[in-house]
Amino acid sequence: MFKAPLLLILFCLPIVLFAQTGGTITGRITAFDGQPIELASVSIVELKKGTLTDNDGHYRIEEIAPGTYTLRIQLLGAAQKDFNVDVTPGRPAILDYQLPKENIQALQEVRIIGNTNKFSKKESYYVSRLPLKNLENPQVYNVVPKELIEEQMAVDLGSISKNVPGAGIPMIANQGRVTFRQRGFETEPNARNGVAGAAFATLDPVNLERVEAIKGPSATLFGTNISSSYGGLYNRVTKKPFNGFGGEVSFTGGSWNYNRLTVDVNTPVNKEKTMLFRLNGATTFQKSFQDMGFTNNLSLAPSFSYQITDRLSLLLDVEFGQEKGTSVVRFNPYTGGGKTLSIADMKFPYKRLFLGNQLAYQTQMMNIFAQINYKISEHWTSQTVVSRARSSINGYINALNGRTDSTLRASIISGYTTFIATDIQQNFIGDFNIGKFRNRMVVGLDYYNNSNSFDRTTVTGPTINFQHPGASYRLGKSTVDSLVARATGTAIRNENNGDNSYAAYASDVFNITKNLMAMLSLRVDYYRAQGTHSIIYDTTAAGTNYHQTALSPKLGLVYEVLKDKVSIFGSYMNGFFHETGTDYAGNAFKPEEGNQLEGGVKADVWQHKLVGTISYYDIRVKNVVITDLEHDGYSKQNGTQRSKGLEAEITVNPVKGLNIVAGYAYNDSKYTKSDSATLGLRPALSGPPNMWNFWASYHFSGGKLSGLGFGFGGNGGDLSYQTNTVTTKITIPSYVMLDASVFYERAKYRIGVKVDNLTSQKAWSVRLTPQPPTRVLGSFALKF
Repeated sequence: MFKAPLLLILFCLPIVLFAQTGGTITGRITAFDGQPIELASVSIVELKKGTLTDNDGHYRIEEIAPGTYTLRIQLLGAAQKDFNVDVTPGRPAILDYQLPKENIQALQEVRIIGNTNKFSKKESYYVSRLPLKNLENPQVYNVVPKELIEEQMAVDLGSISKNVPGAGIPMIANQGRVTFRQRGFETEPNARNGVAGAAFATLDPVNLERVEAIKGPSATLFGTNISSSYGGLYNRVTKKPFNGFGGEVSFTGGSWNYNRLTVDVNTPVNKEKTMLFRLNGATTFQKSFQDMGFTNNLSLAPSFSYQITDRLSLLLDVEFGQEKGTSVVRFNPYTGGGKTLSIADMKFPYKRLFLGNQLAYQTQMMNIFAQINYKISEHWTSQTVVSRARSSINGYINALNGRTDSTLRASIISGYTTFIATDIQQNFIGDFNIGKFRNRMVVGLDYYNNSNSFDRTTVTGPTINFQHPGASYRLGKSTVDSLVARATGTAIRNENNGDNSYAAYASDVFNITKNLMAMLSLRVDYYRAQGTHSIIYDTTAAGTNYHQTALSPKLGLVYEVLKDKVSIFGSYMNGFFHETGTDYAGNAFKPEEGNQLEGGVKADVWQHKLVGTISYYDIRVKNVVITDLEHDGYSKQNGTQRSKGLEAEITVNPVKGLNIVAGYAYNDSKYTKSDSATLGLRPALSGPPNMWNFWASYHFSGGKLSGLGFGFGGNGGDLSYQTNTVTTKITIPSYVMLDASVFYERAKYRIGVKVDNLTSQKAWSVRLTPQPPTRVLGSFALKF
């Protein structure tokens, strides 16, 4: 009769004994200023057992037998710390750790939570690939954090870029690609987590942690293969998994049948929480404000991280997207006869697409990113990165070409195109002393392969009067397909091309004194073009198979006038682009070069409540290939261009709840040596010479209105040029576009309403794409 209770006691005895003898180690890891550090590795050396800190800096390791252990705390790029901890049953062992001041920003993706000024999170290791604070970096960069993206209900990269000084009105390409202006040059967002992540398609921001606009020629660390320009580059930093379960589901709806659903789910995979998984996804459908036009896309972005050991970690990050849509208007006005005319005075219909919804394109892109970090020693870290980007375009893309001041003809490309890029990097990053002098150094190797394939045909539609188009102005699919079937010769593009780049680089920041630092950097880049190979004729075009070598130096000085508060800096930076061809004498062209001198002041004061930068730059481009007017059909390489200007940015939190972001960019750009048509003139696509942006928001943090907030801001720019020659000037009017929002946020949900372009300002991009009038968006999000 006692057998059942006896068996139950015997079965439960091991559990009871373990509960009595098992111990726990817990604690919190913070930065020097008390802010929590997320995803720091905490492990017990003897047991090879560990975990990661959560987004409040806490960690917890359970089921530990009594005894004395070595607890190891590690962040890649920071000094390893070991502590002896005694574990006893029944009472948790508590060990908190605060990082020293110099290790506020480590080399792994660590988010510092709880900054007073939520829009001023400037620290980034992608910009220099070193544990270098913004005040220590002689390069200027702007950061648009997810907090600002969320508050502004920014649903595309163009909306996000409004917060970058000098970005201007985004130029939307035919497949949804977006391009910005930066210091007078075209710049694309084709870097992701610091390496190549190009996509000839729409890039959905659903997986973005922040966007970094890195200013000035940046070839020394980034090369030219990720669409860096002399103005700089845009780096998309993706959301990483975190230690905990949580997420968000949201819906946004608005004008012109705008419908957007997003999801963000994060979860640990194993009990120790060393394996983490996160999935971001979005689907969007919207009609154009014009008489025709639409886009319908889907984006999925899974991310997986694994702290394999206390020294070794893996991050795998994927972006997948597909879209079906119609090309936006791209109008190239008639430039014959010589004139000065504004697009606003041409009577070009603002709300006509001129082509039907049947002439749509389909794109698909997939970017795969893998990063392995290994802590070699207390002072050195190995970082291996592999990135693979693939984009395909199928269907119809178009442009509208002016024939006279009142007529145009549509140019339509029909067919299939693919772009594949592979980037492999190996970096060794050190933080060490030589005597009393601190050195932070990165030494790296970079291999980049680009492979493109084209199978498409270009046809031209009939001439129509765009001022009085009539009832049958729209070009249909059957007409275009008939023209494609009859096309011959150069109208058909059926070819492959590609290239390889091999590079080595090194960059060292040397502390001459505690407050004075010098940066010395150099890249050597060997480029080999594989040539343009015609599939039809099985031939390679003459002169397209070539190789070039370029050197790219970077120098900088930083002096912290007030340590960790105010610094002054000066820098020299270089960029280059490879050029193919020869001049009349048979001399092969050299790489085109751009060299920038810049100086300025950075500040981070008032307990991070005021953060700002002001700088002056001077960029000089040489070896520009221009038309050789003395030898018909030839070019020569003696053109030059100069772009100089002033940029300022500030984020300020003057009182609790009030946050302000503002920026100003002045750019003076002109051809200093060119052919007679453009000599001394501002380049046509360089954007307005003066641009500004601001955003101010206030949210109530207490009382009955707690969680309620308001935002207001805008951006604007001067008159600019689509065409600017001695004989013909097509101008784009100045613009002021204002936005406003109201939002209400609680722990479990968020509601928001946003109005873009409050005054329905008519504005155009550099491609003369009309910008939408007033748009109203409403959003509701559930958080868990």
